[in-house]
Amino acid sequence: MAIELTETAVAAAIDHAILKPDLTRADVDRELDVAAEWGVFSVCVRPSDVSYAVRRLAGTAVAVGTVIGFPHGTTSTAAKVAELRQAHEDGASEFDMVVHIGALLGGEDERVVSDIRTVVDAAGGLVTKVILETSFLDDEQIVRGSRLAEAGGATFVKTSTGFAGGGATAEHIALMRRSVSPAVQVKASGGVRGLEAAVAMLEAGATRLGTSASAIILGELRARAAGGPATGTEDAGSY
Repeated sequence: MAIELTETAVAAAIDHAILKPDLTRADVDRELDVAAEWGVFSVCVRPSDVSYAVRRLAGTAVAVGTVIGFPHGTTSTAAKVAELRQAHEDGASEFDMVVHIGALLGGEDERVVSDIRTVVDAAGGLVTKVILETSFLDDEQIVRGSRLAEAGGATFVKTSTGFAGGGATAEHIALMRRSVSPAVQVKASGGVRGLEAAVAMLEAGATRLGTSASAIILGELRARAAGGPATGTEDAGSY
């Protein structure tokens, strides 16, 4: 698909991931500064960092999102709802929930949809993204998971947590895009660490990118526009 490859357009597709479990407050500060400097759409932070991120990003246009049931998806639905409500109270406006992966693999479609629907309802119309963890799934399961996410009312279906091996591929993004209606968007996450990978995901149908390599991606794009060497070479981490 045709995409706009300007720095502004690509930044507007990025959820800057700040999710590694060993991040200190100083590390979080540095990543929040990266998000603000490059003008990405949002940060996706650990639940315990939501209120802090909201305060620190006040006055910028960067939204704050968080993860629910992360990274395994096996907490109870009630726990996911409680986590979302706390995050919303703390100021998060987007929620990336992990599907119950075992239920999806086991063909418990009604259980999967019920889990998603209950969390979506608790979000009260705010953006919800359902993470399938595609590295565990075959193509049929990716198609079914994508359709179950739509049946549950999700705004997005998303590839990966970034913490289970593997990650987003253009082929999986294209498959997910074909599996849902235009009302549902697709988010690529896991392994999107440079401009080439970002462009491949966007061309395959992703409208949002989850990455900790925002400075690298946007630095490469800025350098390309200026005809100079790449910038923004911070450590991209594992996400």
